[in-house]
Amino acid sequence: MTNLRGLRWPAALAVALLAATACGRSDQGGGASSGGVSAAEGSTAAELLPARYKKSGVLRVATAVGYPPMEMYKPGTTELTGVDPDLAQAIAKRLGLRLELTNAAFDGLIPGLTSGRFDLVMSSMTDSPQRRQAVDFVDYFRTGGVIMTKKGNPEGITSIEDLCGKSVVLAKGSSNLDIGQRQNAECGKKMRISQSEDAPTGLLQLDSGRAVATIVDYPVAQLFAKKNKAYQTLPRQYGAAPWGIAVAKDQSGLRDAVRKALQDLIDDGGYRKILDTWGVGGSAVSRATVNDGR
Repeated sequence: MTNLRGLRWPAALAVALLAATACGRSDQGGGASSGGVSAAEGSTAAELLPARYKKSGVLRVATAVGYPPMEMYKPGTTELTGVDPDLAQAIAKRLGLRLELTNAAFDGLIPGLTSGRFDLVMSSMTDSPQRRQAVDFVDYFRTGGVIMTKKGNPEGITSIEDLCGKSVVLAKGSSNLDIGQRQNAECGKKMRISQSEDAPTGLLQLDSGRAVATIVDYPVAQLFAKKNKAYQTLPRQYGAAPWGIAVAKDQSGLRDAVRKALQDLIDDGGYRKILDTWGVGGSAVSRATVNDGR
């Protein structure tokens, strides 16, 4: 996706909305060769781990809550949950380390990583050329925007081309707005595009009939559709891009150990089980790669 995070909401609002119907968020942010990294033949993820991490026994992972179902608080608590916390726990277990998971402001995640405050960042972070100037990524998720309509899809929309000539609402500043505007440039009969503050207020326009469709980040859309049966999603993703686990550039040993741990989880099905638990299996990857964004 062309934005670097997705739709961002304040954490307190996200928790409140999760308890009701659904939640989401939006942000802009700031290597090694792409593709898979060959681990030492026969080495386990724990064996690849540099000595300093084995000695500490702890894997310090930072995330930023407010983007369900990827990372959020359990309703009524400050306990972190979601896809990224679950994957972080599974990776730490593969590495033989105890997970120490911290919530931090999204714009402070990379500075905290490069300063040594955190070992990894797992927070729905797009693997972008800009960010790869500062960190490496182990790519673990590939996602884009999906079209949402009212339940039953009364307009019979099957693809983004079908939005031409229709009233569409898109969130301000999001990659999904870019996706819609690029398609609109190709339309013979132009869309009537309105801009909402965020995804939830955009869905209100579907309720009122002011718009017939919107485009929402796939993970968030899945949660919306699950929590509120008034909406449905179409299967195809647009503008898909990889999200990565960020690692400091001077920690290639940790990066390779994490890639190995993730690949093992992919191979044994543990990875897909986590994604399916949260309803986002459609963004699963088949290989753990490094710096594979474009």
